[in-house]
Amino acid sequence: MTSFFITASGTGVGKTVVTARLTQEVMAAGKRVKVVKPVITGFTWHGLRHNDTGRLLKAMGAEPTPENVNEISPWRFEEPLSPDMAARREDRSVDYDELVAFCRDTMAVESDLCLIEGVGGVMVPLDQTHTVADWVKTLDIPSIVVVGSYLGTLSHTLTAVETMQARELPIAAVVVSESEDSPVPLAETVETIERFLPNMDIRSLPRMKYAPGQADFLADLVS
Repeated sequence: MTSFFITASGTGVGKTVVTARLTQEVMAAGKRVKVVKPVITGFTWHGLRHNDTGRLLKAMGAEPTPENVNEISPWRFEEPLSPDMAARREDRSVDYDELVAFCRDTMAVESDLCLIEGVGGVMVPLDQTHTVADWVKTLDIPSIVVVGSYLGTLSHTLTAVETMQARELPIAAVVVSESEDSPVPLAETVETIERFLPNMDIRSLPRMKYAPGQADFLADLVS
């Protein structure tokens, strides 16, 4: 089974949008997809249908039951903060070894594709000593880096990529997920990023709802 880690240049730039879209495209091709978002902050049960875990379950065609939620997002925290800060508010913590073991067990499940969606940006702290980048390094799987098209994304994108390259974290692609407040056309942002990352696979994902039969934007990334 092929596995990818979905990370980002920051929070709220479209990781779940990309993960859900990729899931839908691959499932539409008749393939089996295993998707998890092990750590989520800003989680509330009354907002389940609209938070990241609920959106991923919907993309998979799964009901938002407590059992399904626990299966894909076992570490859930209410405060919309970094995991270490949100966990501290609840007198809890993210056990790094358990997190890694959960991901490896997920990757071992028989399927065509495994997608592990991270939390926040690539350098967000998980606990007292580990960041998302450490998590990716330990799992040793390629990443799809999601970035936005908002004002400031160029610096954030190049910084995230350079940080990952410095840590020797393999990047399968950078996906520019169109932001609601894009100051320029999406294609212009993509062209600029391509100019500074000439050897990187750069994709764009316009703001549109997925519908069966639409052209695939991302599926060939994991084929």
